[in-house]
Amino acid sequence: MAKYKVLSPAMLKRIVLEEKTKLDRRKLRALTNEVLETGESESEKVAAKAPEVDADELADTLEQDVDWMKALKIHERRLRNKLSRVNEAKKKIRKRIIRRIK
Repeated sequence: MAKYKVLSPAMLKRIVLEEKTKLDRRKLRALTNEVLETGESESEKVAAKAPEVDADELADTLEQDVDWMKALKIHERRLRNKLSRVNEAKKKIRKRIIRRIK
């Protein structure tokens, strides 16, 4: 038969804090070894590898994102209209069922 040790709130708190410090140390060690998950140990090397992009290319992608957002809004409006028609039909059928039951 195994013996169990009763944990007091203070003991439990101490254990949790110890584990937290272990995790924090691991995270800190991982961050100092790698910068932005690129495998490089210095941020200057990471910045040197980053591709440079012209502003007009960014403007095009921003414009595409805005157009996509507009299209999604139109689609959302259509779906909401369909949903409202479905809800109205459900209300009518519910009322008809209740009337026929009584």
